[in-house]
Amino acid sequence: MKLRTRAVHAGHHPDPQTGAHVVPIYSTSTFAYGSFARGERLFAGEEPGYIYGRIGNPTVRAFEEKLAALEGAQEAVAFASGMAAISALCNTLLAPGDEIVYLAPLYGGTEGYFLETLTRFGVRVRDAGSVENLPNIVSAATKLIYFETPTNPTLRIYDLAAVAQIARARGVLTVVDNTFATPYLTRPLEHGIDLVLHSATKYIGGHGDCLAGVLAGPKELMEAVRAEGLRHIGGTLGAFEGYLMLRGLKTLPLRMEAHCEGAAKVAEYLSAHPAVQRVHYPGLSAHPGHEVAKRQMQGFGGLVSIELASKQAAAIFLDGLKLFTQAVSLGDVESLATHPASTTHQLLPPEIRELHGVTDTLVRLSVGIEDPQDLIADLAQALNQVTPAAVASG
Repeated sequence: MKLRTRAVHAGHHPDPQTGAHVVPIYSTSTFAYGSFARGERLFAGEEPGYIYGRIGNPTVRAFEEKLAALEGAQEAVAFASGMAAISALCNTLLAPGDEIVYLAPLYGGTEGYFLETLTRFGVRVRDAGSVENLPNIVSAATKLIYFETPTNPTLRIYDLAAVAQIARARGVLTVVDNTFATPYLTRPLEHGIDLVLHSATKYIGGHGDCLAGVLAGPKELMEAVRAEGLRHIGGTLGAFEGYLMLRGLKTLPLRMEAHCEGAAKVAEYLSAHPAVQRVHYPGLSAHPGHEVAKRQMQGFGGLVSIELASKQAAAIFLDGLKLFTQAVSLGDVESLATHPASTTHQLLPPEIRELHGVTDTLVRLSVGIEDPQDLIADLAQALNQVTPAAVASG
């Protein structure tokens, strides 16, 4: 089936008891197993079935099956948030003395977890700096190479196949945060990547009303993550949240088309505006990752980042927006805008922010599904407020 069809039908089965067409919300903490012998088999993993809500739920399972089908993965495991998925993965696969190598920039919460939490448990964390430098950084202790593409918030593009080739030659697992692209635009496993991760809170859910995370990859690895990273740590996705994720995935292809259309028009407009110093959008031919993005993406996404003349100019611009809501997160049907250096990446040391391009002048725009002309009009009136006098008075 084509991806749009899988988005609707994968993991979708009429309820065998009632015939309900939509997957029901199984709001239960535990499941009756009927007999001593069957309970023993279930807990030993000798028979499939549900035993306790922390480990599995039929509503959540339908979401996992749908997401795995869209990513082309053997298996998926859902979590209460994207950070829960990341921490479950690392706690399952890493031990003291192991090493994780990443390609910056990352979402501030991810990089903070790597640098502040993993290191306290004896895991070495290293920033490779570039794909070209990976062979020099990866060591015998390296267990994971982790990166995003496009990156948050600078929209840098990394070559999936190139990273996969380097990692495979050295026996190292690769993990890609595919939140910005979604499986509609990029399927990293098709390029040789081992594991794919989402903050499903964003485009997967799509409506800004639910937190969720999900990992997808080979069955054996996902079973290990479920047994340890989920069962022992307990960052479990609830049944209602699983239902909202299922609903969101059904319209993902349609929403992504609108996001991409709007972002492309917004980026083109902003590129010509005299108040904008630089536009980061992989769909622009001037973007340094444009050719790689064309090769591995089926669209360029709904995120646009811009650089203004100063932090004060960024503040005036953001405070002047009317349709764009100032809020963190992204991927909602409504357009959002934020200043990463003072919000999502604020807890990172200033020197790391500067190194990764998360400067005080950078603004990230999450383009929703509104009419692009209305969004451009909003951006225009906000930029018109960024006058020399206004900046000076600030």
